[in-house]
Amino acid sequence: MQKKGRTVGIGIQDFEDIIKENYFYVDKTDFIREWWESGDNVTLIARPRRFGKTLNMSMLNHFFSIEYAGKGEIFEGLSIWKEEKYRTLQGTCPVINLSFANIKEKNFEDTKQKIYQILVDLYAQNSFLLEGNLLYDTEKQYFRGITMDMKETDATSALHNLSKFLCRYYGQKVIILLDEYDTPMQEAYVKGFWEDLVSFTRSMFNAAFKTNPYLARAVMTGITRVSKESIFSDLNNLKVVTTTSDEYATAFGFTEEEVFAALEECGFGEEKVRVKEWYDGFIFGSHADIYNPWSIINFLDTGVITTYWANTSSNSLVGKLIREGNDSMKIQFGELLQGNHLHVPMDEQIVYNQLDDNEEAIWSLLLASGYLKVLAYDNPADLEYEDEACYELAITNREVRLMFKGMVRSWFKKTNKDYNAFIKAMLIGNQKAMNVYMNRVALTIFSYFDTGKRPTGAEPERFYHGFVLGLMVELQRDYIVTSNRESGFGRYDVMLEPKNPKENPGVLIEFKVYDEEEEQTLQDTAKSALAQIEEKQYAANLLAKGVAEEKIYKYGFAFEGKKVWIEKA
Repeated sequence: MQKKGRTVGIGIQDFEDIIKENYFYVDKTDFIREWWESGDNVTLIARPRRFGKTLNMSMLNHFFSIEYAGKGEIFEGLSIWKEEKYRTLQGTCPVINLSFANIKEKNFEDTKQKIYQILVDLYAQNSFLLEGNLLYDTEKQYFRGITMDMKETDATSALHNLSKFLCRYYGQKVIILLDEYDTPMQEAYVKGFWEDLVSFTRSMFNAAFKTNPYLARAVMTGITRVSKESIFSDLNNLKVVTTTSDEYATAFGFTEEEVFAALEECGFGEEKVRVKEWYDGFIFGSHADIYNPWSIINFLDTGVITTYWANTSSNSLVGKLIREGNDSMKIQFGELLQGNHLHVPMDEQIVYNQLDDNEEAIWSLLLASGYLKVLAYDNPADLEYEDEACYELAITNREVRLMFKGMVRSWFKKTNKDYNAFIKAMLIGNQKAMNVYMNRVALTIFSYFDTGKRPTGAEPERFYHGFVLGLMVELQRDYIVTSNRESGFGRYDVMLEPKNPKENPGVLIEFKVYDEEEEQTLQDTAKSALAQIEEKQYAANLLAKGVAEEKIYKYGFAFEGKKVWIEKA
């Protein structure tokens, strides 16, 4: 089909360029009105990546900044331009506009230098302030001292002082726009310099947004809501907007009405059902059926249904947290992969230094990143006791589910041949081949599932529950894979229930870690696991589902470090 409609520009984040070139654009200028009329002093908006945050910040800058005075024609025909009071407001405010989006350095010193460069560039752009007698001699000295060699204390006060100088020059307070404020913080967590960066950032943000009498309004955007204790301490003028907030719910992302109109414009009207199945699912506040713009724009450009948004940047942090998570966390993640909902207590504030050990922090990060959606949650005001709110979570949509499944498959990439051979051997009851292949897999990637931070060494549970997630992904067409469920008189570790019990066997797996006080050999441990399957009558569910007893394979897995032994009943 010949594509119709406006040209679709991919990755263009400058508002003026999009409008002047008449590229495809969904009118989000009502965000200007909503934010301005909110009256909030400092607004932090958390949205997933590729949801139009940078474009909306560019739009705010072009609308308010004195730099764009007299250029209001780019807003003609858009929603904001319908009201006279906003037409007269355009181009009338001093604006400090900056972004941390590209600060992805490997250590604190390089990160600090990258921030210094942004500050140096801001001062260079406003060097006209040095002319005449607007600034005192000491202030001019400070201004000229904003260089790559400046003291850290000068850097942390740079936004505050630039606000003061601009306010004095224009006779009015400034607007500060800070895009992707948390990008360096995510990098700092991953690369191990979180505490250093927190201290620096807290000082800068406190001076710019808390103790700044020259600030009129501010907007910060990011993916996460970093905990107030980390960097926003004492910032009591902060309005936080997360994925569960109703404010600005339709300003970031496309509504279903906007998506369907775009499909019609571009000649893809017949694809509405498939586009909805793949890309719908985001929920902001009480607004459901929000689509991620990146996937929609790419589809409008190519006409091809595939994973766009989920593959736009590294998911290494998410993969690391799930892969190295404890067995409980992996079991819950497996439930999500199977299409089930998760009910967990959670705080939407991200405490990065808790991510290694706190499941709630991980779910909060996955929610903020857009990989999960909130179906329901407790309003804290309605809680009888001072408990954390409980959230009902699900994977956002098909695109995200495919991303997760690809991530799990990648865990076994180094041993893909052995892993697949193991699965085939398991489904035909070949115990000897299972032992050969499983030991190769474990030897190669056992430590990959472990953080390596425990003095006692690797935990087998982290490996074999990661292994189970792999089973869930690889066998999903023919099996329902469940883990740690009630059956008979106890709990099995893994059950593979065939969707067609007449053609495929059922499988029960019990894992057990070798304990020299209980068993003499690894083989004894595996036999003990098998005995538990029989004693607890774990096969009851499979028999009830119509799987013949002779087609139920029972395996006991025994672990001792990276060594594995499998016994078959």
